[in-house]
Amino acid sequence: MNFEAFNFHPTVAAGVLEAGYVIPTPIQAQAIPPILKGCDVMGLAQTGTGKTAAFVLPILNRLVGNRCGCLRALIMAPTRELAEQLHQAIEILGRKTRLKSVAVYGGMGINSQIQKLKRADIVVACPGRLLDHIGRHTVDFSQLEVLVIDEADQLFDMGFIPDIRKILTYLPQARQALFFSATMPTEIRRLAKDILRNPVTVQIGTIAPADTVSHALYPVAQHLKTALLLNLLGTTPIRSVLVFTRTKHRAKNLGKKLAVAGYRSATLQGNLSQGKRQAALDGFRDGTFQILVATDIAARGIDVTRISHVINYDIPSTPEAYIHRIGRTGRATHSGEALTLITGDDRKMVRAINQVIGSKIEQRTLSAFDYNAPAFIHKDSPQGQRKPHRKFSEANKGQKKKASRMNNRI
Repeated sequence: MNFEAFNFHPTVAAGVLEAGYVIPTPIQAQAIPPILKGCDVMGLAQTGTGKTAAFVLPILNRLVGNRCGCLRALIMAPTRELAEQLHQAIEILGRKTRLKSVAVYGGMGINSQIQKLKRADIVVACPGRLLDHIGRHTVDFSQLEVLVIDEADQLFDMGFIPDIRKILTYLPQARQALFFSATMPTEIRRLAKDILRNPVTVQIGTIAPADTVSHALYPVAQHLKTALLLNLLGTTPIRSVLVFTRTKHRAKNLGKKLAVAGYRSATLQGNLSQGKRQAALDGFRDGTFQILVATDIAARGIDVTRISHVINYDIPSTPEAYIHRIGRTGRATHSGEALTLITGDDRKMVRAINQVIGSKIEQRTLSAFDYNAPAFIHKDSPQGQRKPHRKFSEANKGQKKKASRMNNRI
C-alpha cells in the first residue's frame, strides 16, 4: 500500500510527494480512511509512529476544496514546541493547497496572532493562549468543522483538562473530532467519551517503547551523576543526545557544565523566552548543538529523526513519561539508545518501568569510574571551613555502602 491509495486531492498528493512520503505507517494506514469518511477517531499510539500526518493529511484534504479563509480546523497541543511542530508539518504537507495555518501559544506577541487568526483555516493552539483569545473575542469558531486533541495524556499531566473542557463549550456541536493519546488514564477516557461520537478506535501496538530502542540503567550516587554523565559522553560514540532532567534549575546548571566541558550544548526549559527555546531546538535539529538538556516540556515537542541517545539524568516520575522521553530516539526505523542514571531512591520506579518494558532492563557500570568518590565541597564554602560532623561522616559512609550494593537491590 502507498499514499496513492488514499486518492488525496492533487494539491495534497503533491505535498505528500514533496515531503518524501511513500509507504504509510501503520497508524496512517488505519486512521486516514475513517478520518476521510468523516468519522470520529480515537487513536492510541506511541510517539514516533507518524500520527501527525495521520490527521493532518485528511484535514488538508477536507478543507482544500472549499477554502473560505476562516477557522475550520482546531488542533489542541500541550506545549509550545509541539504546537510549532504541528504547524510546520501542516505548512510542509499543505504547501500546495494555499491553506493557511497559525500556531497560537504563550510567549509570543498576541497582536500578530490576532491578525493571523483572521485569515487562518487551521489553528494549532495551546489551551492557555487560546482561552486568552476567546476572552478577547479574537477567535471565531462558527465555521469549525474538525477538532483534534493531540497528546491528550500530556494535556492531562500538565493540568489542562479543565481548560479543554471550558474551550469545548465555545465550539459547535456538529464537528468531526479526532483524539490521540499514547496512554489512557481514567480522566482521559472520560474526556474522550465526552468529545467523540461513535468513534473508530485505532491502536498501534501496545503502550511500550519502539523495538528500535535499547535500554540500560546506570546506578550511581546522586552527587556523582554529573561526573558519570561526562564519563558516559566521553566513552560512548554519540551523534545527537537529548538529556532529561527533573527541574528547570538542574537543566540550566547541567547545560553550563557540559559547555564548560567542551560540548556543543543548549538547554530547553520553561524559564527561557520563546525565542531562545526555538533557537535551542533549531540548533539541535541542524547539528549546531550536539547535546540538548531539557525538562519534560520537550518530551513530545521534538521531532528530530536522528537522535542517537536519550539520557535520563533524572528518572521520570511515571513509566508513561519514560516511554515518551525515550520516544525521541529510535524513530523512523533508526536505532537508538536510552540510558538512565538511577539512585537508591529510584527502585520503585525502576520496577514500574521494567513492568512496562516487559523485561528487566540491563544495569551497567563503568569500570574506570570511581563510584565511591565523596561529594565535592569547595574549600572556601562555609562547609569547607569546618570539619564535618561525626554523624554526617558516618551517614556518608553509609551512602557509599548503599551505592555499592545498588546493583543487587534494584
